[in-house]
Amino acid sequence: MTDSSTQPHLLLVYPSTHKLGWARYFQLPSLSLKQVAAATPLSWKVTLADELHDTVPLDENFTLVGITAMTHQATRAYEIADAFRKRGIPVVLGGIHPTVLPEEALRHADAVVIGEAEPVWETLLEDLLHGKLQQTYRAPLPGGNRLTIPWARREIFDGKRYLTTQTLQASRGCPYDCPFCIVTPYFGNSFRYRDPDEIAAELQSFDKKLTVFLDDNILGDPERAKPILERLKGRGLRWGGQANLRFAEDPELVRLVAESGCIGIFVGIESVTGLHANHPKTANGSSQADLIKRIRDAGIVLEASIIFGFDDHDESIFEKTLRFVEETVPSLPTFHLLTPYPGTALFTQFDQEDRLLHKDWKRYNHSEVVYRPKLMTPERLYQGWLEARQEAYSWSSIFSRIKANPRSLFTNLAYNILRKGPNDSLEKDRT
Repeated sequence: MTDSSTQPHLLLVYPSTHKLGWARYFQLPSLSLKQVAAATPLSWKVTLADELHDTVPLDENFTLVGITAMTHQATRAYEIADAFRKRGIPVVLGGIHPTVLPEEALRHADAVVIGEAEPVWETLLEDLLHGKLQQTYRAPLPGGNRLTIPWARREIFDGKRYLTTQTLQASRGCPYDCPFCIVTPYFGNSFRYRDPDEIAAELQSFDKKLTVFLDDNILGDPERAKPILERLKGRGLRWGGQANLRFAEDPELVRLVAESGCIGIFVGIESVTGLHANHPKTANGSSQADLIKRIRDAGIVLEASIIFGFDDHDESIFEKTLRFVEETVPSLPTFHLLTPYPGTALFTQFDQEDRLLHKDWKRYNHSEVVYRPKLMTPERLYQGWLEARQEAYSWSSIFSRIKANPRSLFTNLAYNILRKGPNDSLEKDRT
């Protein structure tokens, strides 16, 4: 049992699988650990060790160590957990990978949090202090349309350099249930939004202008997003977030997004052809090109995320995608390799079809091929992805996009240069 005469001390660890160099200063702090810290009673001391910036203090003593892990971080998370447990320090694992594979995670932890941490975290801490720690703490599957979460405890980021620590969530959940995504099965099949006044009040506590919303789709329910955007207007904010391209079907919503201070939005195009194309024609007849242009014309930097490797993709997909990018001219194209993450319908399908090449979790990172594609070899998929990235971030391609986005010229140039760096490094690593 923990000595209650001393202040309990929680160490939160964000594992890193590789060194980012100067690029680490353009990263955002961990959303999951920020929320765990926010749900921790003030009677606890909380320390963050983010391996992007810090060395994990493996030789120090803590009441509890909490480690979050996405799939590509799982191996490193287990190494850290094993080191602390060897010294008799209890460890709890959470995040999406332990949520979908709790039995695996329990081989390296004293307890596992399954699902969202906030509903169960205080109970877990009380159980620990009273010597009654359980092996699993399962949050109820979220329902309804209201999201209530504690405000951030941002002092845990003191002394660390991020793009900004002014991050928050306005919503969680998603009804679309894409086969390659984990959000719907584990975080609810409806959009849950926070109260607009609560969001405005938390924003009032920020002392800088740049803010990032860490929602999966902040504009997923336009009628519930609009009151939030109205409260952002007139504050001088500059914010970015993630949404589905469908929001641009509503010109009024696009105007409101721009007026609220949005400088950049990340959208998932997914695929430019076939079954996984993200609605090439919308309900009102607009094409993807129409919607992208509408966002660009509003002065918003648009990052379009496109995935290679669906079962209807053959070798022609790379050329088709590059021509699509040339024609639609998003501010930034981002290309990913399809990755069948554990817990998704895609993983189950590929596992049952014996198409997974391995289950080396650290390689499930959107940058390596971990399964056998249907219409090309793994090597051709990787090479096509690499070549598409190189062409999309050649100087001639970058300047073409800058020319097409004159309202955000310097912002577009800066972001394209930031994206060009990792692409060039990828080529050097490959050679």
